[in-house]
Amino acid sequence: MTSLPNGRFAVSTWSLHRLLGPTYPYSPDPAKSAARQEPYGAGGASLIELPKQLAERGIYRLELCSFHLPSLDPAYLAEFRAAMKASGVLFQTLLVEDGDPSHPETGERDIRWIAGWIEIAKALGAENMRVIAGKQKPSQDSLQRALTNLTWLAAQAEGSGIRVVVENWFDLLPAPEQMNWLLDGLEGKIGLNGDLGNWSAPAKYAGLADIMGRAELCHAKADYSASGLDAEDYGKCLEACRAAGYAGPFTLIYDSPFFADEWDGILLQKAFIEDFLETRQRAIA
Repeated sequence: MTSLPNGRFAVSTWSLHRLLGPTYPYSPDPAKSAARQEPYGAGGASLIELPKQLAERGIYRLELCSFHLPSLDPAYLAEFRAAMKASGVLFQTLLVEDGDPSHPETGERDIRWIAGWIEIAKALGAENMRVIAGKQKPSQDSLQRALTNLTWLAAQAEGSGIRVVVENWFDLLPAPEQMNWLLDGLEGKIGLNGDLGNWSAPAKYAGLADIMGRAELCHAKADYSASGLDAEDYGKCLEACRAAGYAGPFTLIYDSPFFADEWDGILLQKAFIEDFLETRQRAIA
């Protein structure tokens, strides 16, 4: 199994949204409020407790959704960074959860708002910052608009120590054709966080095999049904990653009511991937 500093597994705060409870939906839209909301209830743990909980379960990488930050005050950001350091957890990625660089009217506004998160990512000690490439249908105009705005964003991040990545997500990037076109145009200035759950089967398996060789990060989301984790689908997704030569970390994305305790779902996915990787390693030994 490939060895990485801090291990090969991360957890996104999205996987623990019921545990964390409140959200703070920061947005470039001035008509929207970032005031505290409780769409998932009051929660059972604060964000500042999460690094310790990760370390207790042998996971030493974290991805943080922007809407889980209760404050953008420098003092709070420094406090959270200190909690990460004390627990030995790497801040892998800050996930900026709003904005649409492909929008014909608000794309420029949104990309400037997204750029404002670079300093927040630096203050938190993040290595990467995942942004939304675009939400518009993939026309020539919308793809070019996204490319132009993301190229500008890459220039803003240059020298910051923050690697900006995009994801195969939303309407703009429904298939490898659009994803590869955008990455080719970005010329390595922005990387790829591949997501196993954003495209639909059965076409997604070939799609993932096409793009995951270019990925630096992976959101390893599993599907669930009444009988539990969809092992066939998860295995095919992981096989597509293997076939593409992906060797980066797997961020465990659990998004199901199947387990009352979200940690149970997260650790089940971790065990599944570990077994998959060990089985493939034995097969080639």
